Amino acid sequence: MNSLAGRSNQGAQNMKRHSGLALIGTLCCSLLFSAGASASGIAQLRAFVADTKSASADFAQTVESRSGRRPQLSSGSFLFERPGKFRWTYQKPYAQLIVGDGEKLWIYDQDLNQVTVKKLGQALGESPAALLAGDNVMEKNFVLKDQGSKDGLEWVEATPKAKEGSFEWVRLGFKDQLPRVMQVKDSFGQTTTLHFSAFERNPKLNPGLFRFVPPKGADVVGE
Repeated sequence: MNSLAGRSNQGAQNMKRHSGLALIGTLCCSLLFSAGASASGIAQLRAFVADTKSASADFAQTVESRSGRRPQLSSGSFLFERPGKFRWTYQKPYAQLIVGDGEKLWIYDQDLNQVTVKKLGQALGESPAALLAGDNVMEKNFVLKDQGSKDGLEWVEATPKAKEGSFEWVRLGFKDQLPRVMQVKDSFGQTTTLHFSAFERNPKLNPGLFRFVPPKGADVVGE
């Protein structure tokens, strides 16, 4: 692929893509929050699943490796709409767009001019993002456990029942009826922490935001 030739930062790009895919596997968990501040983490999680049809927020992300390397920092925004649609935009340090249109998962690396496409079900499996299907069966696929209060937040931990997944657990922190923090430990031993801001529940979203057409001249890899 001509757009990939001579790229000395391919390793960094691959790490970025892995991080993006891991986050898509946890995207829905970032949307499963709210209810009263006095409620437990599990109660807030269940209430948000029941009451939230769409959402939007900004995020700041930190990825820490098991080896203790310098953390990777990034930031951006996301949109979500049931059933099975989302738009996850990384703005810094690299431009990357991840779109779920209900059937396929599209990952566009702007600096590489490369698009990766996968079937949504195949890409996500029994991950938290499977909740995007809209059937609210989170406790069919996850074991939920209240983690109590810490740093002014109410915490809940979701552990996948499937052992072959891409992550070990997701921890969610809530305050004042809003999601504040999400932590994910993946199967590579990395811990990803996201801090949310400007969170909005049930905004009216343009359907076109969840459609993706590969840019002219882009390399398209996958299905």
